[in-house]
Amino acid sequence: MRTGLLICLILGVLSVELNMERHSEEVLAKLRESKWASFIVDFAEVELGSGGALTELVEAINQLIDQLEEELDDIHHAYSRRTDEHNRDVTRYEQEIQDADRDIFNGEDFIDNVLIPQKQRFQDALAQLKTNIEENRRILDSETVNRKKQHEQFLSNIAEINEAIGAVDESLGLLSQITNPSLVQFKRVQTNLGRIQTSFQNHSSFAPIIKALLELATEQNFADQGSVSQLVKIFNELRVQFVDTLNQETADESQAETKFAERVAQLEKEFAEFQRAVLIKNSEIAANEQKLGETIVYVGQRKDDRATLQAQLQAENDNYASETDLYNRTVAEYNKEIEISKQALGLLTQPSFEQYVKSKVGI
Repeated sequence: MRTGLLICLILGVLSVELNMERHSEEVLAKLRESKWASFIVDFAEVELGSGGALTELVEAINQLIDQLEEELDDIHHAYSRRTDEHNRDVTRYEQEIQDADRDIFNGEDFIDNVLIPQKQRFQDALAQLKTNIEENRRILDSETVNRKKQHEQFLSNIAEINEAIGAVDESLGLLSQITNPSLVQFKRVQTNLGRIQTSFQNHSSFAPIIKALLELATEQNFADQGSVSQLVKIFNELRVQFVDTLNQETADESQAETKFAERVAQLEKEFAEFQRAVLIKNSEIAANEQKLGETIVYVGQRKDDRATLQAQLQAENDNYASETDLYNRTVAEYNKEIEISKQALGLLTQPSFEQYVKSKVGI
């Protein structure tokens, strides 16, 4: 220890078995074999030979014992503080490791059961939106083509009806001029009727009346003004039907155009909604990707944190184990030195020891 002289003194004294009464010479010889024990004897001889006493040596050993016991108390106290600190650190590390485990579990659970399924739902929804957009455009294109065909058919029907009305008007004009019908006039009326029949051969609503007119015009020689009047009446009825048909076709076309415009507006509105939904879904997918990436990074960081904490916990346990071993060895050494010091003190305070030394120096 730090008081090397006194410790060596104690060790030297206790290394010799003293028997002051029966083995004085043998004891002295053995003491002389130890450098520090020999020093003690010399010190005692000088001290006693000069008229002094061993009180200073005894007092020094007492002080040494007190100092060793104080240092041992400090060692116990320091180890107790270190143990408290170790327990706090271990508790903190274990808690932080548990926190890291919980964060890792929650993060991986969030990835597996929330973010990845959510990503798949977003992608499925986006794919469905794209399908809806394609279907919306297909329907618009299809209905636009159909509307164009309907309009072309309307224009064709209008042209046919106008041509038929023109033929009827021409026939009525001819019939109104008949006073003494000629074969030429008769043939022109038949020609107009034939043209009307050709134009409306697919219109079943007009077929019966046109056929009746043809038969009637073929049978009549227009000599009878009553027959002419009958033809004029039938032609006028036919013209009314043609005009009604023209008006109906025009009204149907207007209604069809209105419905088509409404349908186009509806499809365009749906298309715009689909487009907005695509933008929203893309932003949701981007947010999902960002959150997924952040969570993966976070889980990785927490795994690194856990590994660091586990290493720190292991290091703390290893350090504490080493410090505990050093503490135990140090305490054992201090207890040994204190015990030796107390034994030395008992030896020095025995009257026989002082008498033995005095006898050796001739006092």
